[in-house]
Amino acid sequence: MNQNWIERARLIRLTGRRKAAKSLRVAILLSEAADRQAHYLVELRHQLLEAGHVVHFAAQSLGALEMKVARVARLVQRTDADAWVVEAAARPVLEWFSTQPVPAFALFGRRHGLAMAGAGPDKVPATVAATRALLGLGHRRLVLLMRRRHRWPQPGPTPSAFLDELKAHGIGTGNYHLPDWEESPAGFQACLTRLFALTPPTALILDEVQCFVAAHQFLAQRRLRVPQDVSLVSTDDAPAFIWCEPSVAHIRWDPGPVVRRVVRWAAHVSAGQRDVRPSFTPARFVPGGTIGPAPVERFISSLGTGIT
Repeated sequence: MNQNWIERARLIRLTGRRKAAKSLRVAILLSEAADRQAHYLVELRHQLLEAGHVVHFAAQSLGALEMKVARVARLVQRTDADAWVVEAAARPVLEWFSTQPVPAFALFGRRHGLAMAGAGPDKVPATVAATRALLGLGHRRLVLLMRRRHRWPQPGPTPSAFLDELKAHGIGTGNYHLPDWEESPAGFQACLTRLFALTPPTALILDEVQCFVAAHQFLAQRRLRVPQDVSLVSTDDAPAFIWCEPSVAHIRWDPGPVVRRVVRWAAHVSAGQRDVRPSFTPARFVPGGTIGPAPVERFISSLGTGIT
């Protein structure tokens, strides 16, 4: 077969493919404005641009909108976008997006059971593994500090699995183990102050790296050592952790499959295909030097308080 004919045929196929694909205006609705620099979002934006789409961040974050559906709806109405990527949204927000005509992708968030595309790590097995590791080290006063979207209107899969694991080991659970707190730096500090006022936890599992860092600083200011006095686990990894000594116990997952799933979804939407498939990336617990045996002797005076 003539080589020139083959090359022309390839060009026709490629050109036809490009014409079939529509360039999308993709709006990314961040959970917090600071997330704009998160490595997975930087890579996602790069790959969407490489695919020929126009990408921009929404004018306000979900945090600024206080996760209120009415305010999110007004933002969407005044934003020129063909598709939305919604980062770490609360359940009511994702429920609203799942009913809208504009395609939306749930990047993390309370998306289980919704008819919308989504991707993110499945942290349930890793959280259970971290909880079992701490229980095996003698910890009974374990606290999981998670953002409100994971706790409201009822605990999601990850906090539910944590509480179930405590119950399986004979620990009566309550607000102590999964406390409610105002989602702000001041609210987080106030929650820690309350926790350590009467019956201090011996172990904290902390949602996201910023909460881990803030808790570590809180303990240092009170001369509480990690892990001798309090064990710490982060539910996410961070590049800075490789510089830490002791090493940080954390939950690790690969953002690559998550980014690729969003890009594939955008390709399907641009071709007029309906795509509402959920995707869950495996996550694993990585033990580290920030966990150790429970310091039982420091808490003898608090026995009999009802928290076991």
